[in-house]
This record gives sequence, C-alpha cells and structure tokens, in this order.
Amino acid sequence: MRKSLILFVTCLLVSMDAVASDCVILLHGLARSESSMSKMSNALEEAGYYAVNMGYPSRESEIALLSEDTIPKALERCPEGVPVSFVTHSMGGIIVRQYLSEYEIPNLKHVVMLGPPNRGSEVVDNLKNVPGFKAVNGPAGLQLGTDKSSVPNSLGPATFSLGVIAGSRSINPILSTMLPNPDDGKVSVENTKLEGMKDHIVMPVTHPFMMKNNEVIEQVLHFLEFGEFSHSNPEQSRDDEVSELK
Repeated sequence: MRKSLILFVTCLLVSMDAVASDCVILLHGLARSESSMSKMSNALEEAGYYAVNMGYPSRESEIALLSEDTIPKALERCPEGVPVSFVTHSMGGIIVRQYLSEYEIPNLKHVVMLGPPNRGSEVVDNLKNVPGFKAVNGPAGLQLGTDKSSVPNSLGPATFSLGVIAGSRSINPILSTMLPNPDDGKVSVENTKLEGMKDHIVMPVTHPFMMKNNEVIEQVLHFLEFGEFSHSNPEQSRDDEVSELK
C-alpha cells in the first residue's frame, strides 16, 4: 500500500512538472520529415521543455493549406494553458508566419527560425520552371521565390518575439552560384532577415544540417530562455555535418 502511494505521488509530481513546462513546437522544412528535428527535440526535452516534433506533408499542398492543417494539430498536442514557442527549419518558419498572419496564439512566447527564406530564395526563381521542380518540391516550393507576390514577401513583418539563425556555409556549390553571398546553399543570409525580428545571428553552418549542429542547438535554447541569442562569436562543430554526409 505504501509503495503504491509513493508511486502515485511520484507520477503525480512528474505529471505536474510536465504540465508546468513550456511547450515548444518543432516544424521541419520542405521535403524533410520530423526525424530531421529529432536531435533538436531531444535537446529541448533534456532542457525541460515539452517538445512537440510535428510532421506534415510539406510537398502535398500550398503553404496556406499546410499552415491551416498543421499548426492547430500541433497546438492541440501542447499541455493546456502553458506558454508556446516554435523552433522551425527553412519553410517551417513560413508555415508559422502564415498562421500568425491570420490567427492569434494568446500564449505565444518565442519563435526561433533556422535558415528561413523570409524574403524568398533565388534558387526558386532560377529553378521553378525547370521540369521536375514541382514534382520534387510540391506546390509550396513554388511559392518561395523572391518576387513581391511570393508568400514570404506577402506576409508582413514579425509581430512576435522572433530570433533568426542564418547559415553561411554551403555544401551545394551549384545552388550557391544562384545566391548572393554569404549563403547556406539554399537561402542567402540577407534573405533570412525579417522586419520586426528581435535578434539575428549568422553561424558557419549549412542549410540541410544546421538543426543538428550543437552550437545552433545551444543558441536556440538561449533564445527560448532569454529572448535573445548569445553573441559570443559562436563556432560550428564540423563533426556534426561531416557525419551526416557519410
């Protein structure tokens, strides 16, 4: 009886602690899956956050439909009443911007975007008419250009606490020739910026693997706690990316 009571109290305390934790929703990028955000999700859980690593069919619909379908489902997975933050990679940031342009999240705390095409990408400008581009990237991929009518450029400034991490290294020299330097192989540093953002930092990481980089993860945790990045000349651990390429 005493052991059962102790177990019940322990479970209750653990449950109360989980409910008290901020919820952080993770959104992957175009043509990726939630597994690409697993390392980030695990780090958030270890830091005491309630992480919701949300997958969504990024190549099946336009951005507005993806946002309308994905964000409410992710919010439902958060404990009721707790502060909510987002950590996004690439197009995941545009999904959040799309949603926040139409709806309010009363308990929204912070948003951290990794390599977001906030002003679009010249890669889309150059390749959108190439046969096979739509098949690979879907309707949403076609909406990420740099023209004024593109989705990123039609959503307006940030009206929420936003931190942006841009990458300045590339493993795709062909795509980088289409981009103003510096760039991460998919998005230029300049085009990650968004009016109204609270902080912006450039790190020597590449677009496909930045979410797995230890120093990037540390910066994400710093922003979630303090609402700003640690500007102490961060350096990338090359081992994380090299291991991904093998």
